[in-house]
Amino acid sequence: MQKFINKLESSLKDGSFVKLTLSKPNKSHVETYGRMSADIRNVYVKPIILRNEKMYSFTYRYERRDETKNYDATQTLEIITNLITEIFLNASLFTLTEDISMMVSKKGKVSIVTKSVKEQRVQNVEHDKVKNRLINPENPWWFKLGLTTREGKVTADMQHKFKQICKYVEIVDGVMKNVKFNGKIRIADMGAGKGYLTFALYEYLTQKCKYDIAMEGVEIRPDLVVKINEIIKESDMKDFRFVESSIEAYACQQTTDNRQQTSSNFSGSQFLSFSDSIDILIALHACNTATDDAIIKGIESGAKLIICAPCCHKQIRQEMEKSKVVDSITRYGIFMERQAVMITDTIRALILEYFGYKTQVMEFIEMEHTPKNVLLVGRKVGEPNEEEKARILGEIKLIKERYGIERHYLEKALLLN
Repeated sequence: MQKFINKLESSLKDGSFVKLTLSKPNKSHVETYGRMSADIRNVYVKPIILRNEKMYSFTYRYERRDETKNYDATQTLEIITNLITEIFLNASLFTLTEDISMMVSKKGKVSIVTKSVKEQRVQNVEHDKVKNRLINPENPWWFKLGLTTREGKVTADMQHKFKQICKYVEIVDGVMKNVKFNGKIRIADMGAGKGYLTFALYEYLTQKCKYDIAMEGVEIRPDLVVKINEIIKESDMKDFRFVESSIEAYACQQTTDNRQQTSSNFSGSQFLSFSDSIDILIALHACNTATDDAIIKGIESGAKLIICAPCCHKQIRQEMEKSKVVDSITRYGIFMERQAVMITDTIRALILEYFGYKTQVMEFIEMEHTPKNVLLVGRKVGEPNEEEKARILGEIKLIKERYGIERHYLEKALLLN
C-alpha cells in the first residue's frame, strides 16, 4: 500500500497524474468512518484548472447522488491515503507513463499491478465540463419546480429524479422518430402531477427539436394546477397549460373559451379540445384503471402515439381472487400480484393492437428503484383486418379463461365482445 501511495505522491509532484478511481468499499470500514455514509460506491479524481491554479476534483458517487469537491495536491494525497486505508479495497491510478492498480483481499493482503503506457496520453483539466443533456437544468422553471438551486444545479436529493426525467425524454424522443406528424403536434399528459415530465418533454421538443407543439397537462388537484400555470406564465412558455380534470372527465372539456382562462399564455384557437385529435397521449403512473381511461381517450381521439407507464393493477388482481382460479404460479401471493401486473398490461397491449397500434413494452427506469418500471407504447400503424382482429380477441379470451377473469376494464369500456 505504501508503494501505491508513493506512486501517487510522485505523480502529484511531477504533474504526471491523469486520474484515479477508487472502488469496492469495505462495508465494515465504511460504518466506522464518520465522514462517509454507508452508501458510498466510488470516488473519481481528476486534475482541473480552477482560478488559474491546478486543483483536483473529487466526485463522490453514492447510491442515489453525486457530490463534487476540489482540493489542492497536499489535501488530495492525504484524502486518498485515508480513503484507501479506511474504505476502498481497489484503487486505480493513471499517470502519463503508467497504470497502477492496487487490490486488497478480504484477508488484508495488498497486491500491486503496474503497466507501462505505450500510447501518448494527455491530461484533461477541463472544469465543469458541459454535459450533453437533453434538458437544461439551468432553465428557470426547474428551480421553480424544486429540482435545482437558483444557480441551476440539480439538488442532491433530486439527482435520481432528474436522471429519470432525462431517461424518459430519451425514450419518448426515440419513439417519436418513428412517427410522422403534420403541422402542430398536440400532446395531452394525463395525470400530470407536479409536472416534471410534462415540462421536460415540452422543453426538449421546443428547444432541442424545434417542434411546433401544443401541450396540456391534465391534473385533478386544483392547487397543483394553479401553481403549475403560474410557473408556465412566469416562464413565458407558449401553447402550454394545465387544466383541472380527472382523466375520465377530460372528454367533457371541449369548450376552448372556458379553458382559455387557465393560462393567458395559451393561444386558444391553436389548442386542442377533445373534439379535435390528439397526436400524443401520455399517462405516467395513472393509478389502476385510470391508465385504461387514458388509453381510451387516446384511442377515441385517434392519437398517433400512446405512451403509458401503468401503476397499480387492482382490477385484474381482484378478478383473479374472486374467481379463485389458481395455478402453480398464482397460488403464491407475491406471484399472484406479479402475474396480475403482466396480465393487465398484456391485455392492454393486445387491445391497442386491435385498434391499429403497434405495441412495445420496455423498461422505464432501473428495477432497483421501483418495480413499476414498465412503459407501454402504442404507435398507430393502421387498422388490422378482420382475421387479425379475431386472432387478438381469441388471445384475450384464452388469457381470461385461464385466470378466471370476467372482463378487463379497458375491454369493457371499449365495448369489445
